[in-house]
Amino acid sequence: MKCGIIGLPNVGKSTLFNALCENEQALAANYPFATIDPNSSLVRVPDDRLKKLSNICNPQKIIPAAFEIVDIAGLVKGASKGEGLGNAFLSHIRSVNALFHIVRCFEDSDIQHVENRIDPVTDIQIINAELALSDLDILEKNYQKLKKVQKTDDDKRKVQIIERAIDLISNEKKLLGNLGNDEIEYLNTYQLISIKPVVYICNVDESSALSGNEFTKKIEDYAKDNKSEVLLISAKIESEISQIADEKDKQDFLESMGLSETGLKRVIRKGYEILNYINYFTAGEKELRAWTIIKGTMAPSAAGTIHSDMEKGFIRAETISFDDYVANNGESGAKEKGKLRLEGKEYEVKDGDVMHFLFNV
Repeated sequence: MKCGIIGLPNVGKSTLFNALCENEQALAANYPFATIDPNSSLVRVPDDRLKKLSNICNPQKIIPAAFEIVDIAGLVKGASKGEGLGNAFLSHIRSVNALFHIVRCFEDSDIQHVENRIDPVTDIQIINAELALSDLDILEKNYQKLKKVQKTDDDKRKVQIIERAIDLISNEKKLLGNLGNDEIEYLNTYQLISIKPVVYICNVDESSALSGNEFTKKIEDYAKDNKSEVLLISAKIESEISQIADEKDKQDFLESMGLSETGLKRVIRKGYEILNYINYFTAGEKELRAWTIIKGTMAPSAAGTIHSDMEKGFIRAETISFDDYVANNGESGAKEKGKLRLEGKEYEVKDGDVMHFLFNV
């Protein structure tokens, strides 16, 4: 899972990135384009189920699922025409699965705003317009090529899909929800930004971290109209949390701020939600590991996330639900109580399944 942090310059992208990743590898500075090349960090996916499983199987090694966060340089008006970091910025966005769009929702005269005003909805519209223009450019170029050479029914169908996409984007409508799955699948070959799911993260001051403010209310209304998600996060608070090493002290600090969990947990949970991801587990004495798959994945494909040979030679999957594994104190107890199931190629893997794949190559 690879999610990109985007936004205008000086909205708190790098500060939040450093806090979420608990490091200081991204330069956080009070001037535009402090970030030029994208910063990337792999973070562990917090999953309380791993602790419960490890208490039962006592593995030598625990490997949680990984979540890659990419801090991408700030975009400005005219980026699609080369302004600011232009196309370099846009190419970095195309490489991620989902977007966390950071929007400034606080007043602070000491922190410069690239547009010299605080208007979060306009900020969102500036970026959305640039992303749309960039996608339109790609679609129109490919449309002209396909229209000249279309010979088969498949070619004609592709031309029709591109025509629909151009019409939707030109009228400021989302592709997701207005096009069929097969149409989206074809358009994905062009790495369109307009297809990527978006979460708007309102970067608020400490006093607005719980209930928001006048700026966040506007974004919530905007997101509702555009079928997008919203999170309230204070980059300042998250930065302070990231400096606390002891987990109990960290939890005490969160509670003192009226918060129940870190921004990282909320961001990752929301990322899983918008990308339709779930985790299954493999558990044994040597290793306990979480594997990320898309909801609806069949058992052979899930096995393929471990190794392609396991998918090719898939026979069956010994499967125990997480609840049954814990309730019966592991594999042996689950087997004795008849809770271990043998699932075949048509089995849809469920979130939390503990699995052992049998295969033959």
